[in-house]
Amino acid sequence: MNLSSVRKVRRNKERDNANTKRQLFLKRRMRVRNKLRKMANGRPRLSVHRSGKNMSVQIIDDLNGVTLASASTLEKSLGCVGINNIEASTKVGVAIAERAKKAGVEVVYFDRGGFLFHGKVKALADAAREGGLKF
Repeated sequence: MNLSSVRKVRRNKERDNANTKRQLFLKRRMRVRNKLRKMANGRPRLSVHRSGKNMSVQIIDDLNGVTLASASTLEKSLGCVGINNIEASTKVGVAIAERAKKAGVEVVYFDRGGFLFHGKVKALADAAREGGLKF
């Protein structure tokens, strides 16, 4: 074995031990969700998912396993299909607050998943609060 192949083996072992971005995201998501479940007290969960192109939100009743309300940038009625910026997040937050009121939900707990409470996620939360949701 020459020196170059020894380095390659060492690098591969380091890569196997390192966490990928996806693994770190999943760890963070489960940590957040488990903490929130402990203090849920039967409240529905406002779950946020953000991708590169879209954002979606659901209000989920975990006790019954039912989605009570949802909103997404994929809906044509919101007028922001394929747009994923702070303004689109604000529209989605307002829409989910209105739909939650129709479903009879006033108090939820905010599940940011593995996403940081910053930027688009924060804009969505602020718009939902202004729309009347309490969390």
